[in-house]
Amino acid sequence: MKKLKALFRLIRFELPLAAGICVVLGQLFALGRFAPFYLTLSAALSVFLISASILVSNDYFDVETDRINAPHRPIPSKAVTSNEAMLLAVFLLLAGLILSFTISVEALLFSIGLTVIGLLYNRKFKRNGLAGNLMVSFSVGMTFIFGGLSVGLPLNKIVLFFALIAALVDLGEEIAADSMDVKGDLLIDSNSIAIKYGKEKALRLSVFIFVFVILLSFIPFLLKWFKLIYLIPIAVMDIFIGISTYKLIKSKNEEGRKYIRLLYLGATFGLFIFLFMRLIGL
Repeated sequence: MKKLKALFRLIRFELPLAAGICVVLGQLFALGRFAPFYLTLSAALSVFLISASILVSNDYFDVETDRINAPHRPIPSKAVTSNEAMLLAVFLLLAGLILSFTISVEALLFSIGLTVIGLLYNRKFKRNGLAGNLMVSFSVGMTFIFGGLSVGLPLNKIVLFFALIAALVDLGEEIAADSMDVKGDLLIDSNSIAIKYGKEKALRLSVFIFVFVILLSFIPFLLKWFKLIYLIPIAVMDIFIGISTYKLIKSKNEEGRKYIRLLYLGATFGLFIFLFMRLIGL
């Protein structure tokens, strides 16, 4: 049971869940309604599994820095071995790619492309600072595009807008997370913004990005894409982002990681409320 719990912790459930929700929202924004259930499930689960695989492989490649930055993680704490983690990553990836193939060849090729970006980041570009941060945030934004692609409308304007929002939220988180990991990142000669310019400047940049996201979140209502009642889930998301950002500035390293996670959970919760409201016909 301890082994299973440790393997589950490797997946970091809330992050692939958020990716799956973004896929469903991408479908919803593109079509203006929910896609058929089988298509919704296949697309969301495919991205969930692929995202989980990339996260597990990230821990596999980060074991040396995690011994300093996050010794409680499953691999450095020896709750699971590196080989067990890699086997889990391969299994999740294959399952996700097979599911994407059931949607379309285009979806499979799109998934393979995002997988390659994720693996390149984990293996090589993580230490490249802003370039690596942009690779991750691009992949996160592409979850919305994948949702649109799965229903044949990847370039819908609302899909593209929320892809940008998701990418910016993740970019801010990546830069903030790097500022928490300076000690371990020095071991791998990381070129992160926090190492090049200092933790304080990195956090300031994150704050700027998060404030910009909050301002952008009102544009769909100014353009009348959504009913005003949908300000509720957007406000929930913005409040969590705002509170987490404020706490992040004041925090020390360990506390900072907690508020970064809270930011993700809050943004995911807001998106979940949005989905629920559409599901009940509001």
